[in-house]
Amino acid sequence: MKKECVTMLLAGGVGTRLGLLTKNLAKPAVPFGGRYRIIDFALSNCLNSHMHTVGVLTQYSPLELHKHIGVGKPWDLDRMEDGLTILSPFTEKDGGSWYLGTADAIAKNMNYIEGYDPEYLIVISGDHIYHMDYDKLLQHHKEKEADVTISVVEVPWKETSRFGILNTTENLRIYEFEEKPKNAKSNLASMGIYIFNWKVLKNYLVEDAKLSSSNHDFGQDILPAMIGDDRLLYAYRFDGYWKDVGTIESYWEAHMDLLKEDLSLSLNNNDWRTYSHDSNFAPQLIEDTAVIQHSLINNGCVVAGSLDHSILFENVEVSEGSVVKQSILHPGVCIGKNVLLDRVIVQENVTIPDGTKIVASREEEPIIVSSHNLKAVHS
Repeated sequence: MKKECVTMLLAGGVGTRLGLLTKNLAKPAVPFGGRYRIIDFALSNCLNSHMHTVGVLTQYSPLELHKHIGVGKPWDLDRMEDGLTILSPFTEKDGGSWYLGTADAIAKNMNYIEGYDPEYLIVISGDHIYHMDYDKLLQHHKEKEADVTISVVEVPWKETSRFGILNTTENLRIYEFEEKPKNAKSNLASMGIYIFNWKVLKNYLVEDAKLSSSNHDFGQDILPAMIGDDRLLYAYRFDGYWKDVGTIESYWEAHMDLLKEDLSLSLNNNDWRTYSHDSNFAPQLIEDTAVIQHSLINNGCVVAGSLDHSILFENVEVSEGSVVKQSILHPGVCIGKNVLLDRVIVQENVTIPDGTKIVASREEEPIIVSSHNLKAVHS
């Protein structure tokens, strides 16, 4: 069955910089925004962009992620002819092997892609927070008659060493790709969203697979090889909200951004909805100081303390006399009496004892509290 475009969603990241958040959980499965998981944003983008042929490539600690994705029903991807397919490295007849890199992950699923004989292949990441119309990106790719189009966003210069940086001409043709440079020449960062002419990419993947010296990675190997061959690579400027939540600090910052009512990241945007499997409850976003006496909030939370610039998932309890500031409380968290939390992320079903004080200063990253480290951070 021929399709013009196939989407490959990379969702196998370990996410080591997220610490305890990804101890037993794939990064795309980490809870976000009071109701969602990180991968929901990419999957919802696929639905809203009318991209209905989606392969989800999983690897690290995938069980919870697979359970969440299911057959893709929340994103209208539970279709008979195309829809969503989970592609694990261990589904091959010979037992498979770990994906060695982003390019290797695509190469090992060529048979899946070839089954649709696509003109174009979109490769996206499952661990970023953003709303984006992939169809507009595809139209831009066609207009430029490009071999590859890479979506880019400007990042602060001090953060360029965290990203793949693109150097371009005035008309945004890419002439150099630097993977996490120490001294960047540009602050145009790759969003990890690529559109390839499939037949062109396929040849590079085949050749790259033969190289024992290769990292089998798009940023380190495939894209530099294409640039070296003078292929037509163009950047596509994205002007909406985008956040790589790859660190504890950036994960916390993205939640605080939700409280700024930035319309480009609104979770209440009916024109670009974000869908999820987990819950029918609306996220509870507390923007200003609120003291609530024995009140049942609409997502099953019972609050009798003071909340300030915090986000509560469902079924959270905050007891009398407690103060919660700039914090994120995952589902089922129970806060005892006279507790103070400031810049804290409390993981699912953790109970914070009465009188606990956990405060992260502005100079340090927010503190994650789990059942494993509660005694260590309790003061």
